[in-house]
Amino acid sequence: MLITAAIVVYNNDTILLQKAINSFLDTTIDVKLFIIDNSPKDVLRTLVLDSRIKYIFNNKNLGFGKAHNIGISEAKRLNADYHLILNPDVYFARTEFDKIVNFMDANKEFGLLMPKVLYPDGKLQFLCKKSPSISILILRRFMPFFIQKMFKNKLDKYEYRDHNYDTNIIDVPYLSGCFMFFRVNTLSKVNGFDEDIFMYMEDADITLRTLKHSHTIYYSEAYIYHNYEKGSYKNFKLMLYNIHGAVVYFNKWGWKL
Repeated sequence: MLITAAIVVYNNDTILLQKAINSFLDTTIDVKLFIIDNSPKDVLRTLVLDSRIKYIFNNKNLGFGKAHNIGISEAKRLNADYHLILNPDVYFARTEFDKIVNFMDANKEFGLLMPKVLYPDGKLQFLCKKSPSISILILRRFMPFFIQKMFKNKLDKYEYRDHNYDTNIIDVPYLSGCFMFFRVNTLSKVNGFDEDIFMYMEDADITLRTLKHSHTIYYSEAYIYHNYEKGSYKNFKLMLYNIHGAVVYFNKWGWKL
């Protein structure tokens, strides 16, 4: 068995990134990690301290999906069994990774898995989502808290808060791109990420396309930690990327209110 993973980086915090790298490499399974660098300079090359790492410097910012497609192409070239889309701010224990691999080996009907995702303090992140609508995205991004409170039930259902996050949830249509564990043959069928989406919403798009070929699962029995920053809520440029990604997504899947 060969499992590959890709981390797309852009001037990332090296301490967090090293934790992500160490988490994936801490295994007896045959693995290969691709660090795909969109940064203007290749200073992160210094983190390549293991022969199982391949560093790819793009010398420009290709965006999330296009850069990850480089890693997906490498996974297919190596005939890997599984490929992990891994954020540079995620870390996990070997025991949890083994649970994920064992589950996928035993349940061939699933092409994509996301585990339980926790903040570093152990609080749950609600990262299972319904297919997004225009009203949901406007409510979440642009409305003040008192307006959001009026639509709490709608927002809670969007994040599957009406489900039990301590049990597995099958066929979730929108799984977070922070940790997406794919079968490589599923990635071949969906042809990777949509490169028209520079950043944000690409995970919603690829999850929906995956459901055309296999089941997806939120797997509650394994957990990871995610330093979730919500960068697009704090940075105007990232917010514009998010809006652009939403436009591409709705042009493809329909402008649902």
